[in-house]
Amino acid sequence: MTAESTNGDWDAALADLLTDDDTSATLVDSADLPSGGWQSRPAQRAPIIPPWLRSRAAFTDTMAWAAKYAAHTTGYHTVRTPLYLGKLALYTPVGVGRAVRGGWRWVLDREGHQLRLGAVHQNDPAEYRKLSMQRDSRVRFRAWLAGIGALVVSCAGGVGWASLTDGEQTLATIAGGFVAVVVFGLVGRPGDRPIAGTAIVSSQVARLDSDSIVHALSVLGLAAITARLAKNPQAIRFPAPIVRDGEGWRATIDLPGGATAEQVIERRLALASGLARPVGCVWPEAEPSVHPGRLILWVGDREMAATKPAPWPLVKAGAVDLFRPFPFGTDPRGRQVGVTLMFASAAIGAIPRMGKTFALRLMLLAAALDPRAELHPYDLKGTGDFGALQPVAHRYRSGDDDDDIAYALADMRDLQAELRRRAKVIRELPRELCPESKVTPELASLPAYRLHPVMVAVDECQRWFEHPEHGDELTAICEDLVRRGPALGITAVFATQRVDAKSLPTGISSNAVLRFCLKVMGHVANDMVLGTGSYKAGIQATMFARSDRGIGYLAGEGDDPQIVRTYYLDGPAAEQVVARARAAREAAGTVTGHALDPAASSERPRDEHRVLDDVLAVVPATEPKVWCETLAERLADHRPDAYAGWTGEQVTKALGRYGIKTVQVFRNGQNRRGIERTAIANAITQRDRFQGGKPVD
Repeated sequence: MTAESTNGDWDAALADLLTDDDTSATLVDSADLPSGGWQSRPAQRAPIIPPWLRSRAAFTDTMAWAAKYAAHTTGYHTVRTPLYLGKLALYTPVGVGRAVRGGWRWVLDREGHQLRLGAVHQNDPAEYRKLSMQRDSRVRFRAWLAGIGALVVSCAGGVGWASLTDGEQTLATIAGGFVAVVVFGLVGRPGDRPIAGTAIVSSQVARLDSDSIVHALSVLGLAAITARLAKNPQAIRFPAPIVRDGEGWRATIDLPGGATAEQVIERRLALASGLARPVGCVWPEAEPSVHPGRLILWVGDREMAATKPAPWPLVKAGAVDLFRPFPFGTDPRGRQVGVTLMFASAAIGAIPRMGKTFALRLMLLAAALDPRAELHPYDLKGTGDFGALQPVAHRYRSGDDDDDIAYALADMRDLQAELRRRAKVIRELPRELCPESKVTPELASLPAYRLHPVMVAVDECQRWFEHPEHGDELTAICEDLVRRGPALGITAVFATQRVDAKSLPTGISSNAVLRFCLKVMGHVANDMVLGTGSYKAGIQATMFARSDRGIGYLAGEGDDPQIVRTYYLDGPAAEQVVARARAAREAAGTVTGHALDPAASSERPRDEHRVLDDVLAVVPATEPKVWCETLAERLADHRPDAYAGWTGEQVTKALGRYGIKTVQVFRNGQNRRGIERTAIANAITQRDRFQGGKPVD
């Protein structure tokens, strides 16, 4: 092949490429995009029914506010009615003068005077003549109309007056005078002096708008924001309108490229200054699920810490199912936030005096309202913060003396053995009863398997883990409870005021599902409680002020961490809740351990006797059925230390925990409640099938 032919082949191939009609370029951002269902799908749909109508609590709060507002306004103006009448009477002469002058101007057509004067100044005789004729016609008509109206009113008034009795004339005079004073007083009132006072003084909180937000962000000293704004004033975008959300305003903001929500959150104090609002009203949050620059800004009308804490909805009534969320607190918008304790372990951290102990006690009170739950509260600070829970606690200690540590260690060893027993029970249960190899609400309610919820709560847990002799063992046991306990119905919650690797071991902090972090001082403590990377993601509990008591970040309950203010319960309110919980447990027969006998509980980690074995021992095989009252008498004779004073009702409750139901027993001409001996034997067989699976009496 020659060089010429070779060049010709290349030229021909190049021409073919350049003239190929099928290789036309396609615009990636072409306006003629193919139509599809995505075009009709909005990014976000506004609710059809307002949020305050969808929630019973929100509806009740709104109606209560409206009723209080109406009652206050009515009372305020009712008390000041004499003052209002005095003002109206004072303005009445002025009002009469204004009414006469206004009527006279209307009759004389004074409103057209300026037009007629203008025609004179413009030297327009035709226009002036036309306007004058129009004025004369109006004056004649209005004069006749005013005269006839006055005559009709006078005649009608005179006839009506003559038909009234003396008493009725007096009432008519008073009513007419009242109406005249009100009408002419309102006419004579100066424009800048209202008659009625202001019953509700508004806080005059300025509406949050985009200009104020852009200004506040521009003064934060973030180069990524100020540089972009200098080139493009629209660099900060608002993908959604600024809307009213609870008692404040909510703005969704897309920061310029290079700026992150984390940087803005770190400058919360400066942001509040830029918005000219108290720092307790300004709550910036990140939304990393969208992108790092997405900022959610909520600005409240009042400081969150300055408002009165909402009362716990369960103080006076209600029960708790630990498998479902219970009311834990409210978010900055006042919406209720729930927490589910089952299938989770928890870590709580904060500097002193921020509400850590109160948050832990709230969880314990919620667990107490579930009669199935077995509570193990430990107050290592030794101030008795959990003392109100003693009537419902299976184990309880306050302090960190040597005997307190020994007591707790024995209990933790016992719980670790219980953990292994539960694992064996779950492993041997049929799949139709336990399909997912974890405790279910149904299993927790069956006494025979003894898989009821257990909650261990330790305040100032660093006193355990740093103990010179037993610290390592306690750490190992607690880490085991945190890792394996949730699936087996055991929830462990640890709270500390000094968050570091020693006070909150990594095996606990990294495996805790629920995390509640009130104010801490640095990013290390922040990530120890809320999880590694939380600080960089904008979840920063360091932004809370010392006045933000009870306010913290809650992680693990929802998809994203959220700011929550816990419900507040003082000592008397906690005792009120415990009294209801104790009554419910007595009815269910689940009062055990320390709550049943504090002295015995302090002497031995577990009770020794078994009610099933004792009942079987006092019911001979020749007696298929026996009254509950008879059983109580026999048990008291058999074991006076355990059953002295028992009644038939107590026997019924104790056996009911094992699923044993009473039957009607007819004997000696009387029909009473009793039990069948075969039911006792079957319950023992079921219990012994799982070694150590007996309930504690």
